[in-house]
Amino acid sequence: MKVHWRFTSGTRNTYAALYAACEREGILLSPVSAPAPDITCYSLSSLNATSLLTEIEAGDCITIAGGPYATACYREVAEKADYVVVGEGERTLPELLFAIEKGTADTVPGVATRHGFRPADSMVRLDAWPPFSQMKGYVELSRGCPFSCAYCQTPRIFGHAMRHRSIDEVARYASRYRDARFVTPNALAYGSDGRRPCLAKVERLLKRLRNNIYLGTFPSEVRPEFVSEEALSLITRYCANTSLQFGAQSGSDSVLEHLKRGHSVDDVIHAVELCRDAGLKPVVDVIVGFPFETDEDQRATADLIRWISTYGTVHAHLFLPLPGTPLEKTSPVPLIPELSHLLGSLALKGKVTGSWRDPRISFCGSCSNDRA
Repeated sequence: MKVHWRFTSGTRNTYAALYAACEREGILLSPVSAPAPDITCYSLSSLNATSLLTEIEAGDCITIAGGPYATACYREVAEKADYVVVGEGERTLPELLFAIEKGTADTVPGVATRHGFRPADSMVRLDAWPPFSQMKGYVELSRGCPFSCAYCQTPRIFGHAMRHRSIDEVARYASRYRDARFVTPNALAYGSDGRRPCLAKVERLLKRLRNNIYLGTFPSEVRPEFVSEEALSLITRYCANTSLQFGAQSGSDSVLEHLKRGHSVDDVIHAVELCRDAGLKPVVDVIVGFPFETDEDQRATADLIRWISTYGTVHAHLFLPLPGTPLEKTSPVPLIPELSHLLGSLALKGKVTGSWRDPRISFCGSCSNDRA
């Protein structure tokens, strides 16, 4: 039985993890640019789902779909694909492939078909699965998030309890690179419950690594309220990055409260000031066009962006409603001229990156999965 992976650049890290999981079970997941027999696997996001679902429906082979879009919309996807992996795939995908070969696929936990869905009976323990093997990817430090940001899929897919890969396993896989880069919802939450940092554990991790360490940069951003003098001391002492990336998302406290972000605008300002004092350039994520934003909210965001740009850069993008989140059935509101013109002006000066007109540009350029 030949098994293939429908390769797209935006799903590279997912491919690396699932390739490693399948390889460990003796299954090779060969990359293809179109569906191929016997089985082709897909990872669907909100950005690629429309085109890939058309391809899946027309594919002349067994099709398996997973990923954030498939997890949130498994009933819809099951009308096109033969099988849908709902949630984490390291354990489920190899088990499903063996079951397909035996003719018992409808009994696999975590798999949906057009006939029904049986939920997974456990979460993935990160140390039980390699982050990559022959197909290299970033080392995933942690999964899950205790916060409930209204636009974010992460806690809805991976749960609210953080799970961490052990220091030994992180060091083992990071040693395969000259430059060590990581995937995590919040790099400064490593080893903690995700609400309060455990910087002693972060330092133990950094001390074990022997290569150039990039922590707190894409794709291992941090939350602004986790930025402290002690945390930045660890970054400047052990890491090679000269910037720190974190999410402000809005310059309006009322918007942040509506989003359930769990931090304030003052937290963002404090984080920027701490980065400035530590000699690190702040790179701050901002989402514009939230459906409930008022003109006043957008002016507050414009003020924050203007101030941040004097010390660092802003990565701005237009709000994209993601399935499975509280805001999935909403649409972005138009930007007021003041905010739109500011973003354009600062972009010409190299102070703003991203796209505040077409979210597909910004998301494809900045992350491998739906935004977390």
